This record gives sequence, C-alpha cells and structure tokens, in this order.
Amino acid sequence: IARFLSDKLEFLAALADPNSLANNILNTVLIILFTYFYTAMIFNPEELAENLRKSGGFVPGIRPGRRTAEFFAYILNRIGLVGAIYLASLALIPNLVISFSGLPFYVGGTSLLICVGTALDTSAQMESYLIERRYEGFLSSGRLKGRTAR
Repeated sequence: IARFLSDKLEFLAALADPNSLANNILNTVLIILFTYFYTAMIFNPEELAENLRKSGGFVPGIRPGRRTAEFFAYILNRIGLVGAIYLASLALIPNLVISFSGLPFYVGGTSLLICVGTALDTSAQMESYLIERRYEGFLSSGRLKGRTAR
C-alpha cells in the first residue's frame, strides 16, 4: 500500500512543480477548456442571431435565424481556439523561460492573466458605474453633465 501511495504522491508532486512537463500540460489544457467554457457562458449564438434579426440586421450572404446562429457558433469556435492558444502560450512563456534559462520570474503567466483580467473587468465596472451616475467618463475631467463637481 505504501509503495502504491508513494507512486501516486510522486505524480501529484510532479503536477505541483511549476517547472514540470505535467504541470505545463495540465495548465495548457485547463486554460483552453476554461476559455471555451467562458465563451459559451458569455456568448449565446442563438441569442445573438435573434437580437440581430429583431433589430433588422443581417449577415450578408447568410439567411437570418438558424443559419446565422450556426455562423456565429462557427466564428466563436474559431476565434475561441486562437484566443485559447494565445492565452495558454502567455501563461506558459514564463515557465519555459524559467526552465530553460534559469532566469528568475517571480510572477508566473497565469498570475499575469488573472491580474490583467481583473484590472480590465474592474475598469469596465467602474466606467459603467460612473456613466450610470452621469459622469462623462472615467478618465475625463470629472465634471457632471450640466454642472461641475465640487
């Protein structure tokens, strides 16, 4: 039993080591899966096609309705694949640099992705809140529409 558990624990230790091949493969697979999951949660091709049809718009050369939804799903999958590969490469580059050159990086690629994503989301939420409060913009002069801030 101890020999069996030690083999399993060695594999888990290899997964936890940021410089191991198993960890890099696992990170790559998880980043690609979660990119597709996030895209599927945010963008619904059927809803996009329906909203486009209701607003009187269309995609040239594609019939409105189901065909437009299929076209949007096709485009989202292709763009999602390129984006997922790009995100995975951004997350892996610091690990590869550490492994092959020995240069110390104190912030990994995944940490950078999380920090940038959080900063962009926070900025967008602040912008929408300020617009809701009738400010002209987040980085503008800080004046209210029609009167000045005190």
